[in-house]
This record gives sequence, C-alpha cells and structure tokens, in this order.
Amino acid sequence: MKSVCPHDCPSACALVVTVADGRVVDVTGAPDHPFTQGVICGKVHEYQERVHSPLRIPTPLRRAGPKGRGEFERVSWEAAIAEIADRWRGVIARSGAEAILPFSYAGTMGRVQYHAGHPFFHALGASRLDRTICVSTAYAGWRATVGTVTGNDSEQMIGADLVVLWGINAAYTTINVMTLVRRARERGAWVVCIDPYRTRTAKQADEHLMVRPGTDGALALAVMHVLVADGLVDRAYVDRATSGFDRLVPHLAASAPAAVAPVVGLSVDTIVRFARRYGASRKSFIRAGIGLSRHDNGGMTCRAIACLPALTGAYADPNGGALLSSTDAFGFDLAVLERPDLMPRPAPRVINMIQLGRALTDERLRPRIESLYVYNSNPAAVCPNQELVLRGLARADLFTVVHEQVMTDTARYADLVLPATTSLEHMDLYKSFGHLYVQLAEPVIPPLGEAKPNWEVFRRLARALGLDDPHFEKTEEQLIRELLASGDASLAGITFERLREERSVRLNLPRPYLPFAEGAPTPSGKVEFYSPTLEALGHPALPTYTPLAEGPDHPELARRYPLQCIVPPNRFFLNSSFSQSELLRARQKRPSVFVAPADAGARGIADGDRVRVYNDRGSAVFTAEVTDDTRTGVAVIEGIWWHRFQRGGRGVNVLTSDRVSDLGGGPALHSNLVEIERVGPEDGQRAAESTAPDR
Repeated sequence: MKSVCPHDCPSACALVVTVADGRVVDVTGAPDHPFTQGVICGKVHEYQERVHSPLRIPTPLRRAGPKGRGEFERVSWEAAIAEIADRWRGVIARSGAEAILPFSYAGTMGRVQYHAGHPFFHALGASRLDRTICVSTAYAGWRATVGTVTGNDSEQMIGADLVVLWGINAAYTTINVMTLVRRARERGAWVVCIDPYRTRTAKQADEHLMVRPGTDGALALAVMHVLVADGLVDRAYVDRATSGFDRLVPHLAASAPAAVAPVVGLSVDTIVRFARRYGASRKSFIRAGIGLSRHDNGGMTCRAIACLPALTGAYADPNGGALLSSTDAFGFDLAVLERPDLMPRPAPRVINMIQLGRALTDERLRPRIESLYVYNSNPAAVCPNQELVLRGLARADLFTVVHEQVMTDTARYADLVLPATTSLEHMDLYKSFGHLYVQLAEPVIPPLGEAKPNWEVFRRLARALGLDDPHFEKTEEQLIRELLASGDASLAGITFERLREERSVRLNLPRPYLPFAEGAPTPSGKVEFYSPTLEALGHPALPTYTPLAEGPDHPELARRYPLQCIVPPNRFFLNSSFSQSELLRARQKRPSVFVAPADAGARGIADGDRVRVYNDRGSAVFTAEVTDDTRTGVAVIEGIWWHRFQRGGRGVNVLTSDRVSDLGGGPALHSNLVEIERVGPEDGQRAAESTAPDR
C-alpha cells in the first residue's frame, strides 16, 4: 500500500507499506517515485516501531499525579472535550482568549493536519504562535536575495561538474540527495562538503571544508571576492538578471581570502582553490542546509550563499544553480486551510515559539498564558532555553492539553492527553521542501485505540465551544480538494482524482526548472546583491558577515565557556521524533558529545568518559567521544534525546539559547558557548536526582 513520510525532512519520501493482520510490518521506499527511488532512511524503515510503540497513547488521559511524573487515569473523549471547553470558557471570561496559546510545528508535514488548528484558534481569538524554530531565518535570508524560497530542481544536479553540500548532512537528513550526488559523481562531478565537523556526508565527499561554526557567511564573501578579482563572473547574466553588482564589488574588498582565512579557520590556499573551482563552471550546484542558518548571523549567511550562483550565472544553467528549499514552488493558497479571516480585529498578539519559556514564566505578560494546547510538537525536548520551558510547563496553574501519538516528555506535563493518529491512519496531502512532487496519502490501517487526527479533534472542540463556521464541518477530502483547486498555475491539472490514482504528481513546472534564469521575484525583478528592502528594515543592504553574539569573538564569555557547541541532527532521530524507539535508541547508542583530542586532553577527558556540558543556562550529562571529526574549540552534540532517556534527566536544549537571530525571528540554536568537565558515576547520579523531570 502506498503512503508518504510525514516528517520534517526535505525528501517527503513516497512509501510502500506492508500490512498483515491489521499491523504495519514493513515500510520501504517507493521504487517508482523519481525522487525517492526506493531509498528511505533507517528511521522510517522501522516505522512500525513508532506506529505500534508501547508508548502509544490508546485513550484520552487525565493527570493523576504531579506534573512531569507521567501518572494518568483514563477518561472518555466526551469527558475530555467537555473539560477543555469548560476550562477555556473560564479562561476567556476571566482573562480573554489571548490567555490561551496553541503550540505546534512539524510533527506532521501533511497540509491538512499541520494547519488543522489554525482556523480554530483564529476563530477563538487565541494568541498566535510565530512558528520560527526551523526555517524562518534561512527563508528570510534567501528571499532577501532572490525574492522567494525555491531554487533549481535538485534532480538537475546529476549533470553538474561541481556539487557543493553546504551545511547539510544529507546522509542523515535527506538521504535521497545522496543518491543524486552519487549519480553526479559517476558522471565526473567533484563533491565538496562545507560543515563545521566531519559528518557522514563529509566523509563521502571529495573535499571537506571544516569551517568554524557560524562563519559560512564570511567564506561566501571570500569566494565572491575571488570570483570578482579573477574575472570569473558571468557579466552577461549579471547585467540582465541582477541588481547592485556595482555596489557589491567595493564591498568585497574587506573579504580577501587573507583576511577571512583566520575567521573561518581555513587556509588562504584552500579558500582560493575552492572559489576558483566554483567559478570555473556554470554547472555548479549548491545544495544548502537549513542548519547553517541557526546562528546569530544565519539569515545573512543564507543571503550570501544565494548570491554565488548569480555571480557565475549558474542559476541559468540546466545543471547548475542552488537550492535551499523548494517550498515556494508549490503554489497553494494556504488561506484555504488557515482561515485568517476568522480572526478578530485587531488581530491577537503573536508569541515567538522559540521563547516559550519566557511566555510561560513572565509574570509581567498580560494576559498571562493560562492554557497551552500542544500538538505536532514536543516543546519540553525541542525548545531552546529548556530549563525555563520546563519551569513553565510545571506551573500548577497552567492548564495544558497535549494531543500526541506517544507519551513524550511534554505529554508527561499535561493535564489532559489526547491520543493522536499517525500518518498511516489518516488522509493528508503533502508538498516537499526538497523536490517538486505533490503527494496524497490515505489510511493504510484504521486508527489504533481511540486515536483521532488533528482535524477531527479541532472539529469536536469547535462544536463544543459553539464555533459554527461551516469550515469546521468539512472533511479532510473536502479541504484537500479546495486546496488543490485554489492553487496557482503550478498546480494546474493536479486533481484529487489524479492523485488518488497516481499518488504522486510533479508540479506543473518546466523541465529544467530554472526560476532565476532571467531574474527573480524581488521588488527590482532581479537577483539582488543590494537589497533596499533590508536597508529599509535597518539591516545591511549588502551581504555582510557579523561575528556571533555568543562566540569566540567575545573574550569575557569565551574565557568562562571556551568551546563552541553545535547541536546538529543525529542519524536515527529527527529532532525528538524517534527518541521513543527502543530499537533506534540502541542504534544511536547513547547521548554523546564529540570532543577534539586537544580539548579532551586539556580537561583530562578520555574517550568514553562521562562528562558534564554546561553554561549559564544549564547543564547535561553526556558520554565523551574523543575524535578528530571535530576541530579544536568545537564540541558537537548530535540529536535530541528525550529527558527521561538521558542520564541526569536533562537533554541538549538546556544549553541552547532562545536569542532571536538576525533575520526572520528564528533561533540561534548553534551559537552556544560551553565548558566540559569530567564527572564520576556518583556525580552523574547526583545530577540525575537533582534535575530529573518527574521530581
């Protein structure tokens, strides 16, 4: 049976699901899908472990013990819905609807279930959530240069001479790109990986540029400097399709390789060699990752990288260009699902999701958040400044509802837990941010236990609270039909009937897809080296490198916390989504921190030692892996383990900051300074006793 992977990954893989006696027994990649090509990650290959997890929530539950301990009693759906409606009526009467906050993100990327809560909370008048935790900074930077978030079709990289995997560990986070990379290499392409540590992807590349964390923007500017100085600019493309080149050239004088080399941690020769290789052919394809934007300067970094193919003319080549995300290639009118017209006027306040801890604990906030409704997310594990988040979730006066598939860290803090379906148990429509195919998935098994999809729960809540807009009577199929019918030309000819028959249909876009061949949808109609829009907002008009707010350029802070700490994904989890799996936890082995030999030696740390990683925000216990896969001065902690599966009861996000980055309101999750010390077994036990979430 056909389905689609719902998780927060660019690949949006087409799946083949085998079911026996009502149970999912195998999940593989669809071999006939042009992008999936039969290949899926090890996480989703074991998806039956998630669907039939012993941690699945079978029925609605009411808290029966202290928050965080995970003690519940069974209740009926009718009682749960009635209790939520009654409590919320009281909140609204007492403090207004803005005292209710929804919290959701990309637990599913299906359009209907992702947006299911938007119309309900709009109609209720609740506080609005700014969903910034992943892509908003990267997208803001990319749009500043090319006006939209799309790029040349990643399938076109097969014919490239040079493939640059910039800040993307594709072997872990979008495995199908590695299929394309392998085919490009077979045709003679040179593959360069740019990443602060030696990832699995870097080990498969021809060349790895191990930049210092947060300096990718400086490297991009140095490459631009060489392209201009060496006459490797495609002037015909620049003249017809770009604006601001005359202002960019003098701006680049400060970014000569000799000046940038000590900043990025590469030699002058390495920078020049890479830049000349990049400028030697228009058939150069950059596949950029979102992770490099999760720094204080991340938006400007993405803006700078987006400028490179405009200098060489690679945007106009059928096998060149760049791609950060394909999301804006899909011309859906999401107002069909979000229904912003249901909001009261003036519109309710907006709360940035990365600052959930502040929102829940700031007693000056008016109205104070009195109720939190969580779906499609696990904020107790994924939000930065985690100690503040957990303090807020533990509030006795906060009425928290969590609609979830499995008993997450967040669910253990809930007053009511509602059982949710998985993607294999409900219908949805999928786009991608890594390819150009629309996909439909229908249930392959009935809902387990009393699980219900997001949309059904919000329909029930709407009825209970007297929200009588006809929108809440629509089915998933009706919403999908309306969404397809309201789209732009990219969706022409893509109907529900066609998707039901074919399951996956490419957008109605030309082959090759070259959205910036003749310009870009910016205010000037061109790729903008100089952005008047950014200038009007008080940002630098030209791509500019700014040192990190929390980085080695700040001596006083760096003396106390001398190691830069980045927190990229690991192989077997996706954010926190697969930490529930005993099988995948065993494959991931243990929560670890990668430490360079020199840093370990200076601290008396040996490979396999238990260590405490800490800063002013918190501390967590890990196992040290001493390796030259990371550079001196940089600690790497991969993946998000749930608190209760980590020694000491605290995960990596106690270390991360809820600072807002330069553009788009996103987080600086990778801009952290920490210190590491070796601890003994008894120290680890004391840490567990003092910080365990159920105490």
